[in-house]
Amino acid sequence: MIELQHVFKSYPLKEGKHVVLNDVNLRIEEGRNLAILGLNGAGKSTLIRIIGGAEPPDSGRVIRTSRVSWPIGFSGGFHGSLTGRENLRFVSRIYGADIKKVTAYVEDFAELGPYLDMPIKTYSSGMKSKLAFGLSMAISFDFYLIDEAFSVGDAAFRAKANRALKERTAQATLIFVSHNTAAVRQACVCGAVLSAGTLVYYPVLEDAIKHYSEICDAKRS
Repeated sequence: MIELQHVFKSYPLKEGKHVVLNDVNLRIEEGRNLAILGLNGAGKSTLIRIIGGAEPPDSGRVIRTSRVSWPIGFSGGFHGSLTGRENLRFVSRIYGADIKKVTAYVEDFAELGPYLDMPIKTYSSGMKSKLAFGLSMAISFDFYLIDEAFSVGDAAFRAKANRALKERTAQATLIFVSHNTAAVRQACVCGAVLSAGTLVYYPVLEDAIKHYSEICDAKRS
């Protein structure tokens, strides 16, 4: 289970404060894939980073009683001065995972070759994403966080990544951040709509899609 209680998040701007999350409350149970819908810039990526613990809220609580992945493809938690292999060891220890098994999986999956033994700060953004994705697949989680904005490698690698993700999420719960209603219909059963800092949860996905479509129509008019 994941629960957000009275979560607030804002960012400073020259003209004042931009509130991204305004008293957000949400309870996510295992076994029901959730879509989080919102326009570009609504704060969906911020929300998913807070859910995963990659970014703290300004105030409020995030309670996790299950193992939750970091956002797939997110490489912000790596230590730049350590090598890829050293980062794998560090993360494996944090999550209590078998270091040898995790390293062997990522070494084969991420296709980084000798770069695995070079400092992360020498990696391109694509290489960091490959390492982060491979690490996400190497460790089992109860919840997988997917931000549709993530991109990993070329077409062949993306196909391999999608296959691996499908295998993992068959036994786990998916939290899918998107503005693509066709994609979430394939994966999710319930939804939440983020708009103007407010998050509204719907136990039926189609109700969330209807709300989101109304927001899109209002923006176009």
